Amino acid sequence: MTTLSTAPLSPLLDRLFVEAEAPPAVAIPAEQRAAIISSKTEYRAFYARMKDAYLAVSPETGALLYMLARSTGARSIVEFGTSFGISTLHLAAALRDNGGGRLITCEFEPSKVARARENFIAGGLSELIEIREGDALQALARDLPEQIDLLLLDGAKGLYPAVLALIEPRLRPGAFIVADNADYSPEYLQHVRAPAHGYMSVPFAGDVELSMRVG
Repeated sequence: MTTLSTAPLSPLLDRLFVEAEAPPAVAIPAEQRAAIISSKTEYRAFYARMKDAYLAVSPETGALLYMLARSTGARSIVEFGTSFGISTLHLAAALRDNGGGRLITCEFEPSKVARARENFIAGGLSELIEIREGDALQALARDLPEQIDLLLLDGAKGLYPAVLALIEPRLRPGAFIVADNADYSPEYLQHVRAPAHGYMSVPFAGDVELSMRVG
């Protein structure tokens, strides 16, 4: 048995995934949504409008995150984009089952920070998670572990290259980077798919880019 498959976390995740399936209260046309999500400047307004939407990873991606963190023995994890904390809980469960560690996650929407904290407590994993409220380019520019084992990118897609640049010097060889909905950030994909930049990278399950730091 794992932390992921036992109470209190397993029933909590079941409930959160059901809630995440509910249609958002705010409907934004797909074309407009794609343009805003990809923007490096307009994302704040979009995510403020979507403050009640889960914008969660899929159950399959959650399982992938857990397996990657477990199989690499991860102890230091960074996440960009907490939302209500579904992905964070999967990663923290892996840290628990690895014997402990530190997960730094960031979210700029205050109401989501509050809800995420409640979920971390309900899941029994809050002591492993440090949530930083505010813009990721400031929140992740300080007090990071010397070595990072896994990075999850699941915030504003236009910021993926800038956030990776902050974390990149601390990624250990063999570290994984999981970028959700990376198709919205062609600049990011160009970077991680160019071998000269020190990565191996492949698309996974249609909506995720899975990359490994090799140098």
